[in-house]
Amino acid sequence: MNTLKKIGNGIDWLLVFFILPIIAAGLVTMKSFTPLENTSEFFNKQVVWILVGFSVFFIFSFIDFSFLKRTDVLVFIYLVTSLILLSLFIFGNVAHGAKSWFSFGFFSFQPVDMMKLVLVLILAKYFSRRHVEIRDIKHIFISGFYAFVPFLLVLLQPDFGSAMVVVFIWLGMVLVSGISKTHLLAVGVSGLLIFAAFWFVIFAPYQKARIINFIHPLADINGTGYNAFQSTVAVGSGEITGKGLGFGTQSRLKFLPQPQADFIFAAYAEEWGFVGSILILMLYGLVVWRILFLATLGAYNFEILFGMGIAIFFMGHILINIGMNLGLLPVTGIPLPFMSYGGSHLLFEFAGLGVLMSMKRYARSAHRDDTKNEFLGV
Repeated sequence: MNTLKKIGNGIDWLLVFFILPIIAAGLVTMKSFTPLENTSEFFNKQVVWILVGFSVFFIFSFIDFSFLKRTDVLVFIYLVTSLILLSLFIFGNVAHGAKSWFSFGFFSFQPVDMMKLVLVLILAKYFSRRHVEIRDIKHIFISGFYAFVPFLLVLLQPDFGSAMVVVFIWLGMVLVSGISKTHLLAVGVSGLLIFAAFWFVIFAPYQKARIINFIHPLADINGTGYNAFQSTVAVGSGEITGKGLGFGTQSRLKFLPQPQADFIFAAYAEEWGFVGSILILMLYGLVVWRILFLATLGAYNFEILFGMGIAIFFMGHILINIGMNLGLLPVTGIPLPFMSYGGSHLLFEFAGLGVLMSMKRYARSAHRDDTKNEFLGV
């Protein structure tokens, strides 16, 4: 009994309560269109990954991660993760046109998922020490360098979606750290110049086509706009209450690409309609709210900024994935947290939350005023 109480004391069960129905929605959607395709392995493997993910979540909640506050440790982890990303160009496996995966036969590993979490950690550490000085624009560019390295390595794979998430994490953490409006404008102009440079030098033809298709989504529905068109058809055909479980024709008849992964929201929306979609969005909103609430309980800057970074990490994936499913953003290979099929993203989503639980469990007692003063740099 005492052991169970000890386990429970370090876990935010309300957060788990919000996550469980999202996981269930993903599994039910996967199962609904698999009988026709005889691909029930998606469902079965996803159950295994969910169990492994929860195991990581609980194990991490018991580990004291205070050593992550050390700069030398974080820099070492950052360098190792960057080298792993770099090694993809030699040892990586090509999937869907991108060299983003290591294949080990029985499972594949996408290291960019790990880098996103490492980026949150190192930016939390950087800004926690320089909160007062953040209005000095040099810290914007120094922190930007930490994000630029993985951004470039991921973009060259090419994985445009994950590169967008890396930028989203950096920009989000800069904003919560207190950037001035003048500096925000400078960053925006710099971003446009960088985008122009990448357009003419780095972007692959199919990536340019996706962006052009974003501006003119119906210009080539049989070519570059096919995925976006089929996704919007699936979402729209769900109408108010949906077609019903197992009656989503877009996914069952294979019009919708990858309904178990990138386009699982469209497959879900077709079966559950507007009402079901709003319910999922509300649950995601509650998950992000709960993470932000836990962030505010952090004793020091590092814990607070890390919690905010994790919330930004999830918001980036949610907004980009659902945006592309609705035809509001370019089609990119970004999973929807806790719903999309795959092990890598699930493991690091739960790992990030596990570290957050650990910080909650091992937080040192600090006077509220002292905590406030430290965050304000007093």
